[in-house]
Amino acid sequence: MGEVKMLGVLEILQTRNIPLGKYKIHLATSLRRSPLDLFFEGRFKEWQEEQNALNFQCENILSLISLENGLWLFAGVYKVLGVNKGKLSPYLYKTELLPNQEDLIGRVVVNYKRTFRASYIWCHKWGHLLEVAEIKPQRMRVREFPGYNRIIVSYRELRLLVTRQESTWKSALENVQGVYLIGDKSNGKFYVGSAYGGEGIWHRWECYALTGHGDNVELISLFTDKGLQHAENFQYSVLEIADLHATPEFIIQRENYWKEALLSRQYGYNAN
Repeated sequence: MGEVKMLGVLEILQTRNIPLGKYKIHLATSLRRSPLDLFFEGRFKEWQEEQNALNFQCENILSLISLENGLWLFAGVYKVLGVNKGKLSPYLYKTELLPNQEDLIGRVVVNYKRTFRASYIWCHKWGHLLEVAEIKPQRMRVREFPGYNRIIVSYRELRLLVTRQESTWKSALENVQGVYLIGDKSNGKFYVGSAYGGEGIWHRWECYALTGHGDNVELISLFTDKGLQHAENFQYSVLEIADLHATPEFIIQRENYWKEALLSRQYGYNAN
């Protein structure tokens, strides 16, 4: 039997009569802001238009957002209308989303193994390599709960999860007590916290989503100094879980262990 040919992204776009012309592929990644979070918030187009260089000297932009393991989420094809000086970055592009693709955006997962760091690549070299890995039944909005030992959630993503009361996350986290970690990406400091007394981790994290500090004295002091916007630097993960029958004494004991192991009293945000 012959080799099975994978469906290409360009083939799908051609069936929709979406003109590509002289286009660039934007492989959207960022160390400062997650393009995927921005997509979930409905702000990806606005973010993409702010550029530090003249990256979109082309007719159209085929936008892909990094997921993991060589997979990318199709975020649309945008027509470049012009460019001006930006306020937040040197260049501000004006773009518009081309028609006939709304039902594809956020549903088509693309397989493309990037072997270089460039994020803006020309169609004639790389477009034919974009293969369709999956077409989701519904638009991706917030990622599914990945498992307790794989949680890394930004503050913005946590707020989105809580606002939407995402069912897979809520059901997983409201039924466990445990010890969690808040990492400050601006300086590498940790805060170790816990949920106990029958209170699930979800409830504690709801407090962080609403206030940023979760009513923790140490974090309130931090925000008094730096402002509530400093919560944008936080990411949340779970160190250890226990069922709702575990005693408060046990959870507190495990919390103290992690504070010692991570030196969060000496070098982090834990005061006790």
